Amino acid sequence: MATWSHLIRFQSNNNIYYGDAIFPKGSDPTDVVSIAAAGKLQAHIIEGDGNPISIISPGVKATGKIAPVEKLLSPIIREQVPIIRCIGLNYMKHIQEGGRTPPPYPSLFIKPSTSLASFDAEIPIPKIAQETLDYEGELTIVIGRTARDVTEAESLDYVAGYITGNDLSCRIWQRDPKYAGNVPQWCFSKGFDGFAPVGPMIVSPKVLAAADKQSLQTLVNGEVRQDSETSDLLFGVRKIVSFLSQGTTLETGTLIMTGTPAGVALGMKVPKYLTDGDEVEVKIGGLGSLKNKLRFM
Repeated sequence: MATWSHLIRFQSNNNIYYGDAIFPKGSDPTDVVSIAAAGKLQAHIIEGDGNPISIISPGVKATGKIAPVEKLLSPIIREQVPIIRCIGLNYMKHIQEGGRTPPPYPSLFIKPSTSLASFDAEIPIPKIAQETLDYEGELTIVIGRTARDVTEAESLDYVAGYITGNDLSCRIWQRDPKYAGNVPQWCFSKGFDGFAPVGPMIVSPKVLAAADKQSLQTLVNGEVRQDSETSDLLFGVRKIVSFLSQGTTLETGTLIMTGTPAGVALGMKVPKYLTDGDEVEVKIGGLGSLKNKLRFM
């Protein structure tokens, strides 16, 4: 596994570093954003071969130096992410609210790396995606070592860590026959630029193991919409990584969004879809929160 536990990317003294976060005694790592904003976060600086996400690279190492975190940055940049793989229908209560039957295997769709956005970015929503815009808070896996045909037992050896994510979705392009046709399509409806904000840090499996006991909340303008735990996942981290790697190479830096719990706007009797200026926050225990304002263009 990686030499770090809580990987952050940050600015200090006009330089940008990667580091292993040092939290004040008694604080909750979930609050990393507010701790950093209060000027109380430090980090052990990590240097390496340009990709500290890698869990086996001999070039990634701690320097022994400590720096104050002046500004917290997204821990993942687009150049490090070859693709974003996503699992649909993976929380039992979400499957039930949609009136669906649980799938026999993980259901895959894909977002391009151009969908990536920072945990604090304002997300520009193009005109084509402004109707029936929905949120999906998701535990996201970061692949830290190229994987192919791995077993469930060894799957965590290929996971760098976990990060908070939001799978923004435009439902008419996903499900409405006038737009999507008779068969629901997922990639176009969820693959617009900025529709995959992630952050604010990557937490190693040596801290969270398979991340199967984490709380997950999604709030819209402060109102709780999703409130669940990752224990409700139909397919957990080990199964997902193993299954997706069968006959398929998962490259280092690949992100895997593991699905969303009940509480999405689509599942409401009167859907509360997102509108211009809404602020969406996704908070996962131990991983921290992302908060993005949506701006209709």
